[in-house]
Amino acid sequence: MGSLLKEIRNGGHSVADTESKAGLGGGVEDVYGEDCATEDQVLTPWTASVASGYTLLRDPHYNKGLAFTEKERDAHYLRGLLPPAILTQELQEKKLVQNLRQYEVPLHRYIAMMDLQERNEGLFYKLLIDNVEELLPVVYTPTVGEACQKYGSIFRHPQGLYISLREKGKILEVLKNWPERGIQVIVVTDGERILGLGDLGCQGMGIPVGKLSLYTALGGVPPSACLPITIDVGTNNEKLLNDEFYIGIKQKRATGQEYAELLEEFMTAVKQNYGEKVLVQFEDFANHNAFELLSKYSKTHLVFNDDIQGTASVVLAGLISSLKLLGGQLADHTFLFLGAGEAGTGIAELIALEISKKTNAPLEETRKKVWLVDSKGLIVKSRIGSLQHFKKPWAHDHEPIKELVDAVKAIKPTVLIGTSGVGKTFTREVVETMASLNEKPLILALSNPTSQSECTAEEAYAWTKGRAIFASGSPFDPVEYEKKLLVPGQANNAYIFPGFGLGLIMAGAIRVHDDMLLAASEALAAQVTQENYDKGMIYPPFTNIRKISANIAAKVAAKVYELGLASNLPRPKYLVKYAESCMYSPLYRSYR
Repeated sequence: MGSLLKEIRNGGHSVADTESKAGLGGGVEDVYGEDCATEDQVLTPWTASVASGYTLLRDPHYNKGLAFTEKERDAHYLRGLLPPAILTQELQEKKLVQNLRQYEVPLHRYIAMMDLQERNEGLFYKLLIDNVEELLPVVYTPTVGEACQKYGSIFRHPQGLYISLREKGKILEVLKNWPERGIQVIVVTDGERILGLGDLGCQGMGIPVGKLSLYTALGGVPPSACLPITIDVGTNNEKLLNDEFYIGIKQKRATGQEYAELLEEFMTAVKQNYGEKVLVQFEDFANHNAFELLSKYSKTHLVFNDDIQGTASVVLAGLISSLKLLGGQLADHTFLFLGAGEAGTGIAELIALEISKKTNAPLEETRKKVWLVDSKGLIVKSRIGSLQHFKKPWAHDHEPIKELVDAVKAIKPTVLIGTSGVGKTFTREVVETMASLNEKPLILALSNPTSQSECTAEEAYAWTKGRAIFASGSPFDPVEYEKKLLVPGQANNAYIFPGFGLGLIMAGAIRVHDDMLLAASEALAAQVTQENYDKGMIYPPFTNIRKISANIAAKVAAKVYELGLASNLPRPKYLVKYAESCMYSPLYRSYR
């Protein structure tokens, strides 16, 4: 059966032959008819003749469960393999929603969703798209964090590619083992810094899998064009090394030259196998590797680090939209960060860049509007000798300050941003000090998952007497304060990276430029309505995420064309419509 399935996947071309060979924007062949077929058009789901439909029921690309019609059951040898009832996709979705809501433990919902993805891809994505606000916290943060911690125990089906030190010298061969050829987006992690949970080694695979399901559900990138990869170089997590169910290599992490050589081989093999235009998204690498990899490969590959650039873009969007509530321009505000790692310095740089673009002031000057506090206190000039390279641009003239609350009193920020990965660090005293300095203090508690958030929405509103404008990395429920319903925003990278990636693919981008990130931020900020502002929201609701992603994709693609970094020519006239036309639809197709 296994060899037959391989033959079905790779052997023939009947899907492509029977339909027009239209490709998704980006020029990738539409092997599964994900884009060129509508629900009314018919597909042949086979590329080899078979004696039974048993294999069809086990292929998530084509399986429709009880939605196969009488005619399809006859044509594809499904008689007797299914109960006689025929259920529409809508009815199947309704049943699944009811089932999922019966689970009281979020991790059980996550496992049920992953099982569905392995069984019936179309239904999984329809369910996620139609119930995005309810299910986003299940397939991504905060539940994915717990899933990664327990990945060895809940592991059922291998998802994505695992590349370990044992594959050194053979990475190109490993990539060729993946059944899909038209890969457009790779999300890769080495598992060293999973959310705020630390080194989870090989069990970090939950992150690339989760991110790519959002690329499809929110950005419309076809699932067959997505590839999750975990690079296993070992782990320094003693608990995992002593866990009999751990699924990775049981050794301490490789570092230095051994690590660099493996990553170099991987990046070279990716370009060799998938071409110049494949987007490689680095995810949850530790600070020291994240900055180095982005700096090194941004010159030669189409690369994007979501922790540095995606977080920065979504936070900048929130800051731009908050100006409607705060008044003034970005340059009128002072920003104080708790946390000076990937996220903190990435956001800080994009803020300074946006102010520089808007005011024509030099970047060195606009950086002085932004202050950072790390584990040793305020980053100042007197510490420059001991600072890591990515912190040095933020070392300003000021006497040393150890505690955050004292930094707030001295710097008098209008915006307080937490990227520390440490929960409960925005104490009552810190938040009340912000409230004493500002009529509407903007407080962004961005660390994930929820347990690591610097403060809760309820605390931010209560300690500022309902005056705070609040957003977080993980979701919080609306809070009623003195009979007014306050809706906290979620500065979730899922607003940005799916549309950003789609925009790069549409234009056939060959490199990522900071101006594309600024374009994405401005496009997201423009989607916030007056109705949202009235509730204290600085981000639009996720219910419109596909429309939001199409608008972001259009602005990003326009910037790619403007900068001369596009390879898909000529430029489409109506980029928003073009983005929408490129998006994957999860609706079932009719089979011949």
